Amino acid sequence: MGKLILVVDDSRAMRYILTVNLESFGYNVVEAEDGLDGLSKARINKFDLIITDINMPNMNGYELIKCLRVEKKHQYIPILATSIESCATAKKQGKEAGVTGWIVKPFDPAKLEVTVKRVL
Repeated sequence: MGKLILVVDDSRAMRYILTVNLESFGYNVVEAEDGLDGLSKARINKFDLIITDINMPNMNGYELIKCLRVEKKHQYIPILATSIESCATAKKQGKEAGVTGWIVKPFDPAKLEVTVKRVL
């Protein structure tokens, strides 16, 4: 069985694009529509990787990452952040929250595959 990845994004289209790509690479995917949904799914499943958008309603990606990192179960799970922002400030904020890596949208599927394999 392939590794299990949680994809958290408020955009249904982006979740779909990520899921289709990740499944084509052989991974199993669970989707969440915002940070709160992602947090609840992360608490009931054991994921090998979490990919989260940064800008979302209810709970943004930074808040989600911080919540996950304080839980023993998620301290060492790789977390990739996705955003249209690639500025140093956004990346610094992500690093402070506990992000493992950064994927700038729109992304190249080949780069996504390389990044996912590297962190897994």
